[in-house]
Amino acid sequence: MIEQRTLLPSVTLRACRDTRFKQGCLSFQLLRPMDREQSAKNALLPAVLLRGTEKSPDLRAITARLDTLYGATVSPLVRRVGDYQTTGFYCGFIDDRFALPGDRVLGPMLEFLEEILLNPLLENGVFPKAFVSGEKKNLISAIESDRNDKRIYAMGKLLKTMCQGDSFGLPRLGEPEQVAAITEAGLYDHYRRLLREGPIEIFYVGSASIDAVAELLRPMLARLDRAPAVLPPQTPFRGRARGDKVEIMDVSQGKLCLGYTTPITNRDPEFAAMQVANTVFGAGMTSKLFQNVREKLSLCYSVGSAYYSTKGIVTVSAGIDFDKEARTREEIAHQLGLCQAGQITQEELTAAKEALLSSLRAAADSPGALEGYYATAAVSGLELTHEAYMEAVKAVDLEAVTAAARTITPHTSFFLRGGSQ
Repeated sequence: MIEQRTLLPSVTLRACRDTRFKQGCLSFQLLRPMDREQSAKNALLPAVLLRGTEKSPDLRAITARLDTLYGATVSPLVRRVGDYQTTGFYCGFIDDRFALPGDRVLGPMLEFLEEILLNPLLENGVFPKAFVSGEKKNLISAIESDRNDKRIYAMGKLLKTMCQGDSFGLPRLGEPEQVAAITEAGLYDHYRRLLREGPIEIFYVGSASIDAVAELLRPMLARLDRAPAVLPPQTPFRGRARGDKVEIMDVSQGKLCLGYTTPITNRDPEFAAMQVANTVFGAGMTSKLFQNVREKLSLCYSVGSAYYSTKGIVTVSAGIDFDKEARTREEIAHQLGLCQAGQITQEELTAAKEALLSSLRAAADSPGALEGYYATAAVSGLELTHEAYMEAVKAVDLEAVTAAARTITPHTSFFLRGGSQ
């Protein structure tokens, strides 16, 4: 069961008290609207903060400090959840029950998190130039690496094309030129603004009570000078259709990406039915797309659909030979039409529900999986508990799946193909 406490205005602690694991975890996330001018700074900031603190001024000292906490870890955490971007840290550590007699890990871990957040190493009143310069190179490299994975690249281009005018089209880590333009002073000013204005989401998994965790957090929170900004609510995607876009690149395999919209989001009663409908359609090896477009007709090397439930966007991605584009589009549309006509076998429906339930069960298999599911759900606006969501999936019938599928409407496509520009 997830318990919740409001520790300060716009500072929320959620805790899952669970004694199954030897490890615990805690995430600390600052929320901002997904914004072109801020996204790169939000992505860069936690990596810079992890380079050094006043007491642990370099990576070697930070590693040594973590070693004293039984090999605990702290890593940057940057997410895009619907209209929001989160930036902060994920901490993994041994649960206090498994430390040596008299030792405690959670308390010292949170003290170290406070040090990272509020006592960074500074140089002339701003972040050190070497820290910022080094992490800018790392971030640009991470952004540009997506271009080497043509599936990720093509899907990014689809969403960017489809969602012009909507923040969901912005890349999670920003653009290379935005990263390159960041200065030490500009990043430090942004850091101060984030701590002052950003709503804070804290999520804990472990054996401690929520009251005990809240008490350990109070010294850090008491140091914050807060004037929190109010985030606008998550909104479904409503952008106009952009048609068919093609890009030529030196590739040996085409990447066909199709974008669709649905009015159903994870905040609607039909959410579970939409998830099942997407799974029947294209998510997984039992889906219509995999079984027919790939296996039976051999039109593609890979194919699958995804449902971005916070926004109400469905996408399909297929790796194909260039000359099979038209036929693949036609067959994908045909399989969607079958879903919308209710031509779904009991075996397909059962397999889709079991696949979803299996993934939901996996969300409770580790502290990290629990944090990923619940912390993201809270930011996205999903109010269903894990257990309630599973029951909703079990209750979905053919009529509900068909009704949900009928709301899926073609919007935009992007085809990455080979050739000379």
